[in-house]
Amino acid sequence: MTPLITLDNVGLCYRPQRTIFSRTKKEIWALRGLNLQIFEGEKLGIIGRNGCGKSTLMRVLAGIYGIDEGKMLFSRPNVHVELLSLGVGFEGNLTGEENAILNGMLMGKSRGHMLERIDKIREFSGLGDFFDYPVYTYSSGMNLRLGFSVAMETDPDVLLIDEVLGVGDEVFAAKSEAAIKEKFSSNRTVVLISHDAETIKRMCGRAIWLEKGQILAEGDPGEVAEKYHTGAHQYKI
Repeated sequence: MTPLITLDNVGLCYRPQRTIFSRTKKEIWALRGLNLQIFEGEKLGIIGRNGCGKSTLMRVLAGIYGIDEGKMLFSRPNVHVELLSLGVGFEGNLTGEENAILNGMLMGKSRGHMLERIDKIREFSGLGDFFDYPVYTYSSGMNLRLGFSVAMETDPDVLLIDEVLGVGDEVFAAKSEAAIKEKFSSNRTVVLISHDAETIKRMCGRAIWLEKGQILAEGDPGEVAEKYHTGAHQYKI
């Protein structure tokens, strides 16, 4: 089976800007020598401690971050990847509606396509009048609601979910979980980050354990989760 996305020896380095207080200009490799294949239609879970490179990897897959080493290859052109993350927002001076339309167009959808679905996005988000307010007035939870609602209507080829399950109020959390389960039962490719190993085991067919920007284990979610719980204490930030 040909992988949809291939990461070949990928590395990404953060280079802190030097100031008058800096003694050394230390390079921080968030990812290094990372090799990963993601197959079309699969549900891949990523588990690891805070600071292990999970969110950086998601941003690389989404095209938000460029890489310093290696290659990222797609098996076909125009693969649309959408990242749902508390750390990824919209254009603050535009309204929720304007951001929804713009985001959809950036995902390759037409303005007409997004306008036809704007009422569904408004309703699902539950933002009420705030849908017509600039996004800079939103809380992080409201920002997530908008992003989630847009992603459900743009229907990307690859949906990346970065620690957002259960975020928000009880009503929206229930709606979002139901929508995600629908995606998991479809032929769409889903990559999920979660600190909850039970969620990974329940929802994913394959998992990886990421530590210090490298994959330490890969395969059955239950086995990977066991290796993570057994070995994670060996690593320190």
